[in-house]
Amino acid sequence: MKVVTFGELMLRLAPNGYYRFFQNDQMQATFGGGEANVAVSLANYGLESAYVTKLPKHAIGQAAVDSLRYFGVDTSKIVRGGDRVGIYFLEKGASQRGSVCIYDRAHSAISEAVPSDFDWDAIFEGADWFHFTGITPALGGNMVEICEQACVAAKNHGVKISCDLNYRGKLWTRAEAREAMTKLCGYVDVCISNEEDAKDVFGIEAENTDIYGGKLNHEGYKSVAKQLKEKFGFEKVAITLRSSISASDNDWAGMLFDGENYCFSKSYHLHIVDRVGGGDSFGGGLIYALLSGKDTQAAIEFAVAASALKHSVEGDYNRVSVSEVEKLAGGDGSGRVQR
Repeated sequence: MKVVTFGELMLRLAPNGYYRFFQNDQMQATFGGGEANVAVSLANYGLESAYVTKLPKHAIGQAAVDSLRYFGVDTSKIVRGGDRVGIYFLEKGASQRGSVCIYDRAHSAISEAVPSDFDWDAIFEGADWFHFTGITPALGGNMVEICEQACVAAKNHGVKISCDLNYRGKLWTRAEAREAMTKLCGYVDVCISNEEDAKDVFGIEAENTDIYGGKLNHEGYKSVAKQLKEKFGFEKVAITLRSSISASDNDWAGMLFDGENYCFSKSYHLHIVDRVGGGDSFGGGLIYALLSGKDTQAAIEFAVAASALKHSVEGDYNRVSVSEVEKLAGGDGSGRVQR
């Protein structure tokens, strides 16, 4: 099975551990980005995983490409050109102090891409699945048009499409997001959302839910999934359910609606090492599970377990295997030493 993902790969600069910005003079440099994180997960699970973006030809752009090659991601369709690799600065939160992300991504190579940069028919040759997020069309310039061209080509090649709504208020307004995502979601087969995105993008929200107070109402999320399916005709709607107790401790679960069944996963209490990429690891787990033929309940259990493990891993990329995810999904969350 071959999966293609498309988005922006960024340089991540973060203080060591839980230091605040410039509490000392060192920062860790790694790479990450929504769709790249999904591509890495899928490569780790043994699928043929290809990532598409545009990156400069210089040494930093090459280092970004190499960070994907390390995991076996196919980087042959990455377009080289432009001047900048987007950067984000991350200060990891702890206890009652929340994490902080500062973006420096204006004029990045991908945000200034043009439609002629990408030969989507060649990219989707032999592909089974295409994944993008709501971050990619939000990058400005021609990106809404390029995303739509990708979706049209994917449909022409019989490729399933998944999209994580991933609303980012720092990139565009709710009105801009609604206009663009209404158009793009018409092509999507599997929609991934969370407790905020459906409300921010489409004005659809769960009733009697307080995401900041740790109160989630399962019936409300059933309604959200049903409304999303009715609006766009999605085959499946997945919703991640996060109860934020503090920056260090969350409860984590998910729901998958297949048009008939609303399947909720078991809930995990997470003591967080690094939550960035948590949603992407959920998306990667879900895509793998569905392509592997798992039923609705097994698919959501795998996706949530994959994401739960990601919260224990430093960096954007989820460095776990299928066997590790299956073990946790099967009920072994003891964390005991493996000998």
